[in-house]
Amino acid sequence: MTTTSLVRAELARLTATPLARLAFIALMVVPLLYGGAYLWANRDPYAKLDQVPAAIVDQDAGATLDGDHVDYGKDVTKEAIDGADFKWTKTTAADARSGVRNGTYDFVVTIPHDFSESLVSAQSDDPKRAKLVMTTADTNSYLASTIAEQAGKTMRTAVAERVGKQAAKTLLVGLADVRDSLGDAVDGAGQLATGASDAATGAATLADGTGKLSDGASELAKGTAQLPAQTTKLDAGAQQVASGAATLSSGLATAKQQTATLPADTTKLNAGAQKVAAGNKQLADTVDAASDDVDALQPVDADTVLAQIQANLPEGVTLTDEQTAAITKAVSDVNSAGAQAKTTYETTKSSVDQLRDGSAQVAAGTAALAKAAPTLSSGISSAATGASELSAGSGKVASGTAALAKAAPTLSSGASALATGAASADKGADSLASGLTKLQTGSSELASKLDDGRTKIPASTASQRNDQASVISDPVKVGTDDVAKASNYGAGLAPFFISLAAWIGMYALFLILKPISKRAITAVRKPLAVVFGGWLTPALLGVVQMVALFFIVRFALDLDVVHAGATIGIMVLASATFAAIIMALNVLLGSVGQFLGLVLMLVQLVTAGGTFPWQTLPGPLAALHFALPMTYSVDAIRQTMYGGNLGAAWSDAGVLLCWLLGALLVSFVVTARQTRSRTLRDLRPSLIG
Repeated sequence: MTTTSLVRAELARLTATPLARLAFIALMVVPLLYGGAYLWANRDPYAKLDQVPAAIVDQDAGATLDGDHVDYGKDVTKEAIDGADFKWTKTTAADARSGVRNGTYDFVVTIPHDFSESLVSAQSDDPKRAKLVMTTADTNSYLASTIAEQAGKTMRTAVAERVGKQAAKTLLVGLADVRDSLGDAVDGAGQLATGASDAATGAATLADGTGKLSDGASELAKGTAQLPAQTTKLDAGAQQVASGAATLSSGLATAKQQTATLPADTTKLNAGAQKVAAGNKQLADTVDAASDDVDALQPVDADTVLAQIQANLPEGVTLTDEQTAAITKAVSDVNSAGAQAKTTYETTKSSVDQLRDGSAQVAAGTAALAKAAPTLSSGISSAATGASELSAGSGKVASGTAALAKAAPTLSSGASALATGAASADKGADSLASGLTKLQTGSSELASKLDDGRTKIPASTASQRNDQASVISDPVKVGTDDVAKASNYGAGLAPFFISLAAWIGMYALFLILKPISKRAITAVRKPLAVVFGGWLTPALLGVVQMVALFFIVRFALDLDVVHAGATIGIMVLASATFAAIIMALNVLLGSVGQFLGLVLMLVQLVTAGGTFPWQTLPGPLAALHFALPMTYSVDAIRQTMYGGNLGAAWSDAGVLLCWLLGALLVSFVVTARQTRSRTLRDLRPSLIG
């Protein structure tokens, strides 16, 4: 018997009777019903969320923001109902709670009465978090509760974005106002710096002036230090002047009385003085007449006299030393007597001339006196009157100097205090000048720093601030860059359920298929042909199942498939591999092996990673993930269906092929043994069929 004949014989057996054909058709459509129906039910459940009943309870009382009434609860309710993401019903708290309990609503969103108040409190000194209360009941649907949580997060995000945008806009407007205010502050600081500069210049001038004031006050203090003593002396002098003036007044009064006859007396005196002056002039003229004779008298030279005497002596006669000395002495005495006489004459002449001149002057004076005597008498009379007035005035002066002497100590003390104050003022003016200089420097630096701070706050328009607030309130948009993408939820589950359908299809077929022909083992005794013939029948039927399932997935359910040919190839390979594995279990263990095929399917159901990532599995199950074949069929179909990595798909196909060949090898070894000998277990009929 050939492989073809073995396949033909098995197919003929499956369709021999109407009941057999019915059973065959029923088992052939099992994977189609399983995979198609499940994927149909889960094709795109998220598109039907608008049919999920949900209630919203708005208890928000609103709040006041910047003088305006706001009601965020009303806005959230309106956006939720208008969005129609769920089948929303606005209701009361009591109806909502009872509705969740009896299944009318899958979940309820309650907006508390202080919702708006809490949101606007972010701008107050006591900020509070706003709350949305989500009420669920897992008795309605666990996934509905999970979806409700996502709905709550979506609503929270929308509210946060709205409130965040408003807060950001307020902040940005505040920053714009701060920027404008900083501009004014920069101008003010500049004006302050200018004013401080002018003030510093003035303070420097003031310091110079107070320095001079201090020096002057110090000099004044020094000058007035002796003022009390000096004014005391002045007062004493003034008192003496007053006393003298009184005496003078009294004396002048007496002189007035005594000079009453002065004009007549001076006339007589003048007459006598004129006579005396005339006599003295005559005497002087007489003495002056002898002046030439006196001037002719010259001293005699002793040597000349000796020479004349020696010349008159007889020859040979000379004067002795004694004679010479005596002559010299006599000449000297004569000269002395002449000089004395001349001196006496000159003295007499001078005295006479002085007498003449003096008497002339006296005569002139007496004449003038006689002429002035009436005036003098009148002047003395006036002087007496003035002296009387002087006495009265000096008395007043004495009184004033007494007061001055009394006030001088106070003036001196005040001058000293002025000097001390002026010194303090000078020191303060220096400090003021220094401080104003620092103020000028600081205000200039303040203006510069304020301008730097202002420039660091970007200028913005209302439109720009609105855009900025939008970005701040929702700063991150998640972009998608899908390397490989399933078109919808059903497409996401398809690789897993296609693999399960392939396994279930093979498992169901082996309920009516014979793994290997016992007759062929006995008659042909060609284990390879027998094994290949036993595997080829379910493999060909698997091709029909997988192609039909592909058409259901692609066209009936309209799930996108990027690489259709590769996807069909992986589906057929997976079906053929599963057929070889289940056949090997049946060949090796009989009905126990068939049961183990069911167990193995259940194990792969949880380890293949078809729904959740395999990393979420418990440790022992995660270890089986890479050990079982369905893992690789699921991954390979994902790669080809979503347009992923075809290299990974080829790798997965290689693993499946290894499982296929390994399973066929096991079947071949067992069949080869049976061609040589049989055991009682081999002859025992199968519990399944």
